[in-house]
Amino acid sequence: MGIRADPDLESAVRAGLADVEQILRDAVRSDFAFVTEASRHLTDAGGKRFRPTVVLLAAHFADPAAPEVIRAAAAIELTHLSTLYHDDVMDEAPLRRGAASANARWTNTVAILVGDYLFARASEITADLGPEATRILARTIATLCEGQIRETVGPAPGEDPIEHYLRVITGKTASLVAASGRLGAMMSGADPVTADILATFGERFGVAFQLSDDIIDVASNSSESGKTPGTDLRAGVLTLPVLYALRGDDPGADRLRELLAGGFHSDGEVEEALMLLRAHPGLDQARAELQTWASAARDCLAPLPEGAAKSALESLADYVIARTG
Repeated sequence: MGIRADPDLESAVRAGLADVEQILRDAVRSDFAFVTEASRHLTDAGGKRFRPTVVLLAAHFADPAAPEVIRAAAAIELTHLSTLYHDDVMDEAPLRRGAASANARWTNTVAILVGDYLFARASEITADLGPEATRILARTIATLCEGQIRETVGPAPGEDPIEHYLRVITGKTASLVAASGRLGAMMSGADPVTADILATFGERFGVAFQLSDDIIDVASNSSESGKTPGTDLRAGVLTLPVLYALRGDDPGADRLRELLAGGFHSDGEVEEALMLLRAHPGLDQARAELQTWASAARDCLAPLPEGAAKSALESLADYVIARTG
């Protein structure tokens, strides 16, 4: 994840993530073997686990050893995993983390129900953490759903597509990172002001992380990023670099509109669109927007006491910029 941390903090976070993995394995276990298998499909595939990492780092502003911290981190990750099952159904995605997606391996119905099952398991964990934690997770899930619905419906007549897009990713991506910061602080016993700061950091960092993904999807080749460039384009998702480019009235923007309208019938058309985007000023505008969000995330940490945890969070804000370089 690009965190620069002192050895003691790094060791504590690694140990905490190992405990989170154990709770995840326990949470997806069912008396019905098929449910266990389908639920473990993504749990066992790994992932960045950056949301639990934010929970654990936020806890270091109070008592990181509080037992509720690990359970909150697991609940957050279960919520994230549940959204991936649903996303793959909506996107008709054949792959997830290099393996067949749940909907491709089984059916859309199974993937939807497993996603619901993981939501329920996350809620069960937070119920043991108290009513406020349960309320925060419930509100976050509602915000995630609203963000996805907003993306599905599209901008309202007269609404700026870029403002709409930023609202979408704030809802469907950043809200869960915000909840990670808030719950990590709360469960460790931090004061409400600290919890508010860490929630704000999580939201701004979450937006920045998504914007960095948008830029990588356009600007990086597969050997650099490990991902197939143009994945969002192929799926018809208009990310920030594309939206900025479409604002133009230059020949590159006109040709990009033609390609998008045609729906990409070949890899060559996708590559042409990527070349147009890489040469368009819209990519630099997207980088500037990323810089704004990452800097805002870093700046909001200023009132917190200096220390290893604050430095680690600041390094996350720096990382989302560096990973697009």
